[in-house]
Amino acid sequence: MGLVMWLRTGLLMAILTGLLMGIGYLFGGPQVAFIMFLFAMLFNFITYWYSDKIVLSWYNARIVDEMEAPELYAIVRNLAERAGLPMPKVAIIPTETPNAFATGRDPKHAVVAVTTGLLKILDRDELEGVIGHELTHIKNRDILIGTVAAAMAGAIMQLAYWARWIAIFGSYDDRDDGGNVLAAILVAVLAPIAAMLIQAAISRSREFLADEGGAKISGKPWALARALMKIEQAVRYRPMREGNPATAHMFIVNPFRGMSIAELFSTHPPTEKRIERLRKIAEEMGYVPNF
Repeated sequence: MGLVMWLRTGLLMAILTGLLMGIGYLFGGPQVAFIMFLFAMLFNFITYWYSDKIVLSWYNARIVDEMEAPELYAIVRNLAERAGLPMPKVAIIPTETPNAFATGRDPKHAVVAVTTGLLKILDRDELEGVIGHELTHIKNRDILIGTVAAAMAGAIMQLAYWARWIAIFGSYDDRDDGGNVLAAILVAVLAPIAAMLIQAAISRSREFLADEGGAKISGKPWALARALMKIEQAVRYRPMREGNPATAHMFIVNPFRGMSIAELFSTHPPTEKRIERLRKIAEEMGYVPNF
């Protein structure tokens, strides 16, 4: 699994490099393409080492210690020990939309982030189920490809935004009609390309595997199922309005419901199917499902 994840990450970086070089060539020929190649190499380096910090900064997430969040910290520590993982850092995201994700390049440099909204609506058992889910992502090393993909897709989206402004301001100059057309084309294709990269790099089955792992680590599949129900319902009525849609795949439930562009980046299977699988896991563990 680790080798496959490394290969996926390398392929993703290679595709981004080729895409940036292609854009540079279209705008300025071989010289600009070479400049974009150098930029891509620098960006790949930064993405690998600092993509977790980039993603956390998008949500103003704050690393907390045991003194600041004793119950949350204790849950993460106990479940990490049970899963045989190093203690990850714990972060809190200041938003009322309930959700959670894990990030980092490997288990030794992992972060589990939860929103203030999640802490408000879940009881301890449900929170343990969610943390178990995120720790499984860390154990399965999903976090490297997920975090790198988010940072890269976010960069591609930024290119699309820049192209849009070029098209708007360039439209006042009739001598640059060709550039405006090219910018408009980039706007039309870059977001879907970024979304396709996410879809290709990240398997939808990873959420099923994380649900299963979370149920086993916490020992409470019914609690994780209840948590998914609560989060799904809350997101429908209070989706995230701020943040980067390119990170939708990182959250336990897509937090950007109602935003059409965010749906492009969704790699989550239907929550109903996830709950049904948790029901079967509960039965296999000898529990009578009450959800």
